Amino acid sequence: MDEEKDLDGVLNGVGARLRKLRKERGATLTALSEATGISVSTLSRLESGGRKPSLELLLPIARAHQVPLDELVGAPPVGDPRVRTKPIERDGQTYLPLTRQPGGLQAFKVVYRQGRKDPEPRIHEGYEWLYVLSGRLRVVLGPHDLEIGPGEAVEFDTRVPHWFGPAGEGPVEVLSLFGPQGERMHVRARPK
Repeated sequence: MDEEKDLDGVLNGVGARLRKLRKERGATLTALSEATGISVSTLSRLESGGRKPSLELLLPIARAHQVPLDELVGAPPVGDPRVRTKPIERDGQTYLPLTRQPGGLQAFKVVYRQGRKDPEPRIHEGYEWLYVLSGRLRVVLGPHDLEIGPGEAVEFDTRVPHWFGPAGEGPVEVLSLFGPQGERMHVRARPK
C-alpha cells in the first residue's frame, strides 16, 4: 500500500512540474503541442491533473524541453552509492564486504595474514573468482596446488575441494567474487 501511495504522490506532482517548466521556458500550450504532437487539450489536462501522465506523453515533452524524464516526474535523488561496511575478522583473515545486498553475487576484499601449513580443502555450493591484489596466494583446488601473484586470477566451482591462504610469510590481499547459486564470473580481455 505504501508503494501505491508513493506512486500516486509522484504522479499527482507531475502536472505542476510540467506547467512550471513550460512557463519557465516561455512556451505556450500551442507551441508545446506542435513540438510534441500532443493535443493542446491533452497537455492542459496533464498540467491540471485531469489526465494521468504516461511514458507516451512524458517522453516527447521531456525531449521538447530537453530535460531528463526524472525532472518531469520528480524522481527521488539516488542515495549515496558508497558501500560502507565493517570488516569481519575471522581466523587470521579480514573480510571487507564490498556489496550490501545479502544473497546473490557477493564481492569481498580479503586479507589473509596467516595460513595453515596443512590445507584442509572444503566444498560447498557456489562459484568463486579470486584476483590477487598483492602478495602471493596458495590455491589448493582438487588435484592442483598453485601459487598465484598480483594480477593473476582463478575461478572455480566451489563443489571442487578447495583451500587458499598466503603462500609465504607476508599477507596476501585478494578480491573475491562469490555466487552462492553457482553464477559464473568472467573477466573478458580484449583480443590483441
